[in-house]
Amino acid sequence: MLLILSGPSGAGKSTLCDRLLAAFPALKLSVSVTTRAPRGAEQDGVHYHFVTPERFAEMVAADAFAEHALVHGNRYGTSKAVVEEELRAGNSLLFDIDFQGAESLLAYRSDALAVMIFPPSMEVLEQRLRGRGTDSDEVVARRLHAARAEMAHFSSFHHLIINDDLEVAFEELRAIFVAGRTRTQHRADEVRRRFDLVASLNEI
Repeated sequence: MLLILSGPSGAGKSTLCDRLLAAFPALKLSVSVTTRAPRGAEQDGVHYHFVTPERFAEMVAADAFAEHALVHGNRYGTSKAVVEEELRAGNSLLFDIDFQGAESLLAYRSDALAVMIFPPSMEVLEQRLRGRGTDSDEVVARRLHAARAEMAHFSSFHHLIINDDLEVAFEELRAIFVAGRTRTQHRADEVRRRFDLVASLNEI
């Protein structure tokens, strides 16, 4: 299955992603293609696939992306080939993408499951952003404005998690993932194969 996580910067999305990946080794994080430069210890092919704007444009022209979007001045996208390869291998993929990417991915794969992560409040979100000590007042204000704009798209998502308490939020996300894997559209092929249901139906 495809599990999409979206939410504003500072909502705790990355922490929840890390915990879910640790709890389910068979779940893989989808590595996005991006035009932005690597930060800190980020490695190509591990954290992102770093490409030039020209290469990204070529991939768009070739219809190589399941979704792509412009975020904070940089372009991000998900390779169709990678998604289909992982699904054929029987793997589940976790996507940490913004609401634009989530909506596009849902259009590409209607069986994907989308979850939006919210901070406890705008006040707490502002405290978290300022607590990082890396952004100016102007940047914080811009991120808060972007957060409101992103959260306004909540109706596009199947599940909404308010991250008041990390343990509670994680248990909610874990339950969503476990339940999602057993949806008919995700288990149908396995059930048909195990119980030879196509042949059985033909005999009725």
